[in-house]
Amino acid sequence: MKDLFAQKDKGDAKDKPSAASFKVGAIALAFLIIGYQAALVMGRAARLRIEANRDVPDTVFVYLSDADSPSLLARAVPEVLRGELPDGPAIVRRNAEHAPAVEAVRRAGRRVETFRFNPNTVSVEDLIRLGFSEKQAQAIDRYRVAGGRFRRRGDFAKSFVVADSVYRRLEAFIDIPKVDLNRADSAALDDLPGIGPWYAARIIAYRDELGGYSFPEQLLDIYRFDQEKYDGLSDLVFCSQPAPYALWSLPADSLAKHPYIRSRQAARSIVLFRENTPREGWTVEALGEAGILPPEDAAKLARCSLAPP
Repeated sequence: MKDLFAQKDKGDAKDKPSAASFKVGAIALAFLIIGYQAALVMGRAARLRIEANRDVPDTVFVYLSDADSPSLLARAVPEVLRGELPDGPAIVRRNAEHAPAVEAVRRAGRRVETFRFNPNTVSVEDLIRLGFSEKQAQAIDRYRVAGGRFRRRGDFAKSFVVADSVYRRLEAFIDIPKVDLNRADSAALDDLPGIGPWYAARIIAYRDELGGYSFPEQLLDIYRFDQEKYDGLSDLVFCSQPAPYALWSLPADSLAKHPYIRSRQAARSIVLFRENTPREGWTVEALGEAGILPPEDAAKLARCSLAPP
């Protein structure tokens, strides 16, 4: 009997190392599988990274040199749009092709969002949310850091990383604030097309003389500010409500400082008009009809923000 139990104990002792070895083997196999899968993922990511670094992003090329057009056209085929700007230079635009590996990932799709944004201030993170790749978003940011500005929606469309399809999706959500002529500083005005430091200073000085712009066309009153210059920025500016001008209460010496009155004689005539005309007859049109103000000045003054009589 003792021999029987002794043999059984020896058998159990032999089974225990076998069970332990099985557990160790199973754990090792699990780690091997996990490691293999991780290696596949990392390898694929590394290959895509290499392809992405070689890749050209969605691109819209804008070429303004006629001399380069033939060779550039050849490169742009088959997706090419060409035309003439108002002043003549040719434009060549195309969307660049992606590397096959990158294109496969792009076709797989990813979640993109659509929301209102200002391309001059939107963050890199939000550009990625809008559907741009990290590389494209950083390119837009570098353009801004270098001093580039998007004044109009169309400027964003011409950016070298914005594809036509992306622009069409985002066009209605591009929100570029207009410049308020009554609040803008010299830097904001200087950034407008055709406006340098000299004109920016004159715009502010004339704003002070007027007591605030009532309508953008008052810029045309500025010396050498012609219609062409105004047309180049009219869609980029607006006037917030200025403080009403106290035409019907200011003394003559104050009235004479207004650009549309300009003389002490006209200012004194306005005071006399107020003293000898019933209040209900106090209108800018009446000043013009009485010959106190020239018709052109009376018409401009009538468009200004005026305090009621």
